[in-house]
Amino acid sequence: MPLAVIAAMALVLSAPFMGQLRAWLGEVFQGSFVTFMTGAIGAAVAAVAIAAIARIRVRRLARFATIGLALGIAAVYSRAMSTGWPEVDIVERVHFVEYGVITFLFYRAWRPAADVSVIVLPILAGIVVGTLEEWFQWFIPNRVGELRDVALNLVAVVCGLMISAAIAPPDRVTMSLSPASRRRVAIAAACVIASVAFFVDQIHRGHEVAADGLTFRSHHTAPELGALAADRTARWKTDPPIVLRRLSREDQYMDEGLWHVRRRNQRFDDGDLAGAWQENRILETYFAPLLDTPSYYSATGHRWPEAQRDQARRAPAGAYRSDAEPYPIVLVPRWVLWLTAVAATAAVGILVRPR
Repeated sequence: MPLAVIAAMALVLSAPFMGQLRAWLGEVFQGSFVTFMTGAIGAAVAAVAIAAIARIRVRRLARFATIGLALGIAAVYSRAMSTGWPEVDIVERVHFVEYGVITFLFYRAWRPAADVSVIVLPILAGIVVGTLEEWFQWFIPNRVGELRDVALNLVAVVCGLMISAAIAPPDRVTMSLSPASRRRVAIAAACVIASVAFFVDQIHRGHEVAADGLTFRSHHTAPELGALAADRTARWKTDPPIVLRRLSREDQYMDEGLWHVRRRNQRFDDGDLAGAWQENRILETYFAPLLDTPSYYSATGHRWPEAQRDQARRAPAGAYRSDAEPYPIVLVPRWVLWLTAVAATAAVGILVRPR
C-alpha cells in the first residue's frame, strides 16, 4: 500500500511539471514529438505483452482475451474522445499508462483480501487520484481540468484493473465483503464522493451573469467580475502577464476572458457579426483590462481595431446567451451540492455496513 500511495501522490504533484516536460520534449524532438510519445506508449504495451506471456500459464484464452479487451477499450475510447490535435491527444493517451500503473499498485496492495473489494477498491482509489490530479491541473497555466478528464482517468483505471487481474489474478474471490473490507470500501467511497463534490464545487459550479441583453456563465458574480477587473487594471499597469510562468497559479479571471476572446474571434471569422459583437460587449463590460494589456497570449492585447468594431456593431443583434465556456458551469447552490454529497455518503455507509 505505501508504494501505491507514494506513486499516486507523485502523479498528482507532478502536474505542474508535466507542461515543462512536454515543452522540453517538444524542443528536443521538434516535429517528432508525437512519434516519440507513440513509441513510448507502444513500449508500455509491449511490456504488458511480455509480462503476460511470462506469467500466464493457465486459462490463457480468457486472460489474454481480457487483456485484449482492455487494450481495445482504451483504443476505442481514445479515438472517440480525440480532439483532432495530435499533440494533445497523445498526451491524454499517456494517462492510460500512468493510471494503469497506479491501478496495478493498488490492486496488488488489496489482492490478498480475496473478496470483491479487490475489484472495487482499486477503482475507487483511481477515481480519487484522478479527481485530485485534474483539480490540481485547473490551477496550473496551460493545463485544464474538468469532469471529462476525470472520466478519461476512470476508463484508464478500469482498463488497468482488467490487465492487472488478467496477469496476476487473485487466488480466489468471493462476491461478499468481509467486515474489514466493508470498512475499507465505505471509507474509499466517502473519499470518492467528497473529492468529486469538491471538484465540482471548485471547477464546475458557477453563476449566471445577465445584464443589458447579455447572458453568460462564470465562476464569478457580476460584482466579483467588476472587482477583479479593477484589480487587474491596477496590477497589470506595472506587471502585465507577458511571460507564461508554468510554475505559478493560473489567473482564472484572465482565462475566462480568453474564453470570450476565442468565441468572439471565431464568430467573426464564421461571419456571425451579431454574435461577435455581443461577445465583444461582454469583453468590454467585464474583461476590459484583458483587451488593452499585452500578454503571453497576444503581445498587442485583444481590443479590436475601430473599423472592425464598427463593422460588427452595425450587425442587428438582440438578446444574447454566450456559450464561450469550454466546459459546463452548473448553477447549483453550494449547500445543495454538499447536502447531496452527505446524503450519498450516508447511503453508502448504510449499504456496506456489517450485517
